[in-house]
Amino acid sequence: MFITVMFGAGCWELVNTWCSLVTLTAHLRQRGRVPPDATIALLAEDGHLVSLGKDLEKGASQGPSTGSPLMQERGTYVLVQVINGEGGAPTRYESLLENLDDRCPELAEELRWLSGLPSMGSRRRRTGTRRSHQQQGPPLRPQRLGSLLSRTR
Repeated sequence: MFITVMFGAGCWELVNTWCSLVTLTAHLRQRGRVPPDATIALLAEDGHLVSLGKDLEKGASQGPSTGSPLMQERGTYVLVQVINGEGGAPTRYESLLENLDDRCPELAEELRWLSGLPSMGSRRRRTGTRRSHQQQGPPLRPQRLGSLLSRTR
């Protein structure tokens, strides 16, 4: 199973998710030039956030051991860094795809909402896109916001 992951200055890469989460996460960290101790996630076109945190990698939870059940086949995802808040501060989510506001304002808005930041426009947050770790996986009814790849080429 393959997905497209976008990061950097409009870079994208086809990634095989039929591998261990440790391998998938290490590869994405390397390609996105993310520090090895940083937590990353993938943001789907429909606003679904797939956490690739250390708890899933190490098998601490009863989550899958490969990345494929967590993602939509042939989906397009934006690489995101998860920054845990200190001293009661909320967790922040930062896109590792430059100019996300210009490329896909709906996803930029979703990251602002997940980070607890105020909205930048009149757009309202979509309902039903936030899921717990146990419920991660392909959405029941994909609600595509538009193809990210078509906007970057």
